[in-house]
Amino acid sequence: MRTSRFPGFYKLSLEERIRAVREFSGLSEEEVNILKSGGLSLVSADKMIENVVGILSLPLGIATNFLVNGKDYLVPMVTEEPSVVAAASNGAKMAREGGGFRAKSLGSIMIGQVHLLDASPSSAEILLSEKERILEEANKTNPVLVNLGGGAKELEVRTVDGVLVVHLLVDVKDAMGANAVNTMCEAIGPLLESLTGGKALLRILSNLAIHRLVKAEVTIPRETIGEEVVKGIVRANEIAKKDPYRCATHNKGIMNGIIAVALATGNDTRAIEAGAHSYAALGGYHPLTDWIETPEGDLHGRIELPLAVGTVGGATHHPIAKICRKILGIQSAKELAEIMASVGLAQNLAALRALVSEGIQRGHMKLHARSVALAAGAVGEEAEEIARRMIEEGEISLERAKELLRRNA
Repeated sequence: MRTSRFPGFYKLSLEERIRAVREFSGLSEEEVNILKSGGLSLVSADKMIENVVGILSLPLGIATNFLVNGKDYLVPMVTEEPSVVAAASNGAKMAREGGGFRAKSLGSIMIGQVHLLDASPSSAEILLSEKERILEEANKTNPVLVNLGGGAKELEVRTVDGVLVVHLLVDVKDAMGANAVNTMCEAIGPLLESLTGGKALLRILSNLAIHRLVKAEVTIPRETIGEEVVKGIVRANEIAKKDPYRCATHNKGIMNGIIAVALATGNDTRAIEAGAHSYAALGGYHPLTDWIETPEGDLHGRIELPLAVGTVGGATHHPIAKICRKILGIQSAKELAEIMASVGLAQNLAALRALVSEGIQRGHMKLHARSVALAAGAVGEEAEEIARRMIEEGEISLERAKELLRRNA
């Protein structure tokens, strides 16, 4: 039976970890070589953005232990920050004790906006009466999406500070959908102007994707983490609800995990961040997660946020992104969003557990020390030894690592 539970995965050598992931995911030799090389040539990079002069590589790690909706996943994560992958794996390990994560994606509808200036007083009624005509005009721009069952589905009209705002609701299926929605908004602009007598100033999607909410929840048995930690996490979550300074860091930690998966799968990290924090700000800035103690004394957590992610379009064609989706074994953008929400919840669980017990720096500094040792030029067991020495001494710096490396020479 395939399982993402890999005790001691971090202790394996690099080649052993790659071999384990290859066997779990059925990667080909070619795909393994792409993973090792980074998968992006300078020629390809030059076609992706403007003024290319090089390529920046970031580490791709694997978070283990994830059980989401009864299915095991190895989760690819791209990040430069030590402890993120370890924390996600640790949170997922705790979650397994309660049956794993239960997650649900609520849809694939994106909002396109057209802001009309100087529209006539009866414009809202006119536009709603012409809804089918407007939707038809929008759908002319993307017959492929319409044939897949997607496309413009609904129209909403609201007024903001005297400006008429038209919302075009578009089912983008397995895409993030920005290009499709933006094209539709621009296409219906002239029609909206002729119907209302107004001027279409802005025609673009909204990243506050409230129709693409994803929810995940988990229950951690009290015996897994202890009664004091359960109560500490609940209290820490309450503090985040009342203190926006703390809440910002609370939510940043959640996004550590979500954005790492977004990078690995070729998704738009800026859109995801904007949507998450905008959603958190509705009604006053609040945590994206909520933790309570159950009547049985267990810890129950949930997360809710918009996740506009795709498995087609944009940078999802990147060779590494394709391989990462194969490692995940996902079948749809909906499934990817459910995994990402679960990763965010796992990340938050691990961070709060550390904060209310030994403190966040213990794990951070251990990984940071190793990074510093590697930066000084140490390799293999030598890097581990230098990291251990710096932690014992309480002095973790590049200068100290270089000095210890010279002594070992």
